[in-house]
Amino acid sequence: MADKAPKRIFVKWVRSGIGFTRRQKVMTRSLGLKRLHQVVSCPDTQQVRGLIQRVRHLVEVVEEPKPAAWLSVPEYTILPPEVREEPAPSAAASEAKGEVAEAAAEAREGGLKFQVGAQGLAPLPGKPKKAAKHKEKAKAGEAGRAKKKGKVRQPTDKSHHPAKKTGKK
Repeated sequence: MADKAPKRIFVKWVRSGIGFTRRQKVMTRSLGLKRLHQVVSCPDTQQVRGLIQRVRHLVEVVEEPKPAAWLSVPEYTILPPEVREEPAPSAAASEAKGEVAEAAAEAREGGLKFQVGAQGLAPLPGKPKKAAKHKEKAKAGEAGRAKKKGKVRQPTDKSHHPAKKTGKK
């Protein structure tokens, strides 16, 4: 038996329609082409072949395009989670964790921040307390005021300023 499906041809737009007549631009659009280097499938009829012949300097007939190789590769694979069995903690380890937790609680009450690590408690690096900052600023302010007290500011005489002269020439 013969294939009843109509044959298809693939047309690729290879040259811009700028500088050509509007009629030729409309013909490329009627083929289904919207942008350069686009490939479209058209039925293999006399009418379509006539259109291609009229704009043969803008389009070309190509072989059936193959899908890109990256389309066949899945983006990700979902795997079931791994089940790990952990040994039961020993009594000595649980006592050590309890002591570290108690020490951290005491440090927090005192206003200090510590992190619990494998080596025990370690102070967290960070900004100094606000109270310490305020004390530093207050000391700096007192020193600046003491320097200014020794200097007496003299009023300036603006009568010699050229913009302030009121006399006419």
